[in-house]
Amino acid sequence: MNNQRQEAFVVSAKRLPVGKKNGRLKSTRPDDLLAAAIQACLAGLDNLDRNAIDDVIVGCAMPEAEQGMNMARIGLLLAGLPQSVPGITINRFCASGLQAVADAAARIQLGQADLMIAAGAESMSAMPQIMGNKIAMNPAIFEQSEHLGIAFGMGMTAENVARQWTISREDQDLFALNSHTKACTAIHAGEFSQELTPFEVISHLPDPDSARVNIQRHQMTQDEGPRADTALERLSALRPVFHSKGSVTAGNSSQMSDGAAALLLASASAIKTFGLTPIARFVSYAVAGVPPEVMGIGPVAAIPKALQRAGLRASDVGWIELNEAFAAQALAVIRECQLDPAIVNPLGGAIAAGHPLGATGAIRSCTAIHGARRHRKPYSMVSMCIGTGMGAAGIFETL
Repeated sequence: MNNQRQEAFVVSAKRLPVGKKNGRLKSTRPDDLLAAAIQACLAGLDNLDRNAIDDVIVGCAMPEAEQGMNMARIGLLLAGLPQSVPGITINRFCASGLQAVADAAARIQLGQADLMIAAGAESMSAMPQIMGNKIAMNPAIFEQSEHLGIAFGMGMTAENVARQWTISREDQDLFALNSHTKACTAIHAGEFSQELTPFEVISHLPDPDSARVNIQRHQMTQDEGPRADTALERLSALRPVFHSKGSVTAGNSSQMSDGAAALLLASASAIKTFGLTPIARFVSYAVAGVPPEVMGIGPVAAIPKALQRAGLRASDVGWIELNEAFAAQALAVIRECQLDPAIVNPLGGAIAAGHPLGATGAIRSCTAIHGARRHRKPYSMVSMCIGTGMGAAGIFETL
């Protein structure tokens, strides 16, 4: 560890298959998902001294109940890391996983650390409702019209974006169809094989006849959300769910999900000491605020800042993982930032694969890094909107 500014490199980036809310991962604790992701991230790095890991930063959008109690520390111990390794859980809602990566990189860049694990974990199956166990919003929000959008449901903010940016229902449904099509094609082609680690799901099922509990085990090898049978006719037949005359439906919105991912970041000195091979360099990160009532447009404010800090133009980036919270907001961001649709979510996005909130930024980072390497793109970017009106964007250089 030193006080000189240094580069931060990604050495390993692994994720678990994403499960649908109340799907195959519904009975798996989020801290167990986190532990499995950390183990996958470190697998094969036999020369790495685990005691040398300076910290573990974990993003979680709803750090309570099963994902409370500083899940980072609990998850790293469950993963078998030494007790000398500390951990911290952070929350920037949907960008929590990406923020974890940025914070880990910053520690290395500032010379405060040489080895960091950045991760994200979230089980929406474990949460009794989308906003957690207990909603206790400050009542002053309802007295200040300029901040009232904080109290809007995410779906209503998507409706606001659709109206303000003139995003049609037809365009939203087509975008959703393409997300499923690209994801299914990617799965069939083995595009996720380098980033994805199969997860063994263990189920305890009571047998009333024998008065015993049967333990069943099965391997989950792919994301649960993508559907090959999705059709435009089915999507267009769905009713709006947030506004009676709206255009945002369950079909053109992201899926509520369970998932986890972890990345190992290292300084150049740590790479040399432990014989590691970097796969990407962390280049820049930016976060910005926007009006809460159109929170989905957040990346429009964050992406230019991240590009400026990296000294890059949008045309320099060859792979973009733009989180599809809603088709309406993703389309608005693509058009407003003039992004090339061909390089945005080439393997599908959250509408198909799911959006496990605080884990998504770490998951999308894994996809961006491995996808850019596989397809020889010099730079990749991860960006997303954030509840209460924010956007985030992070840029990686492919090695």
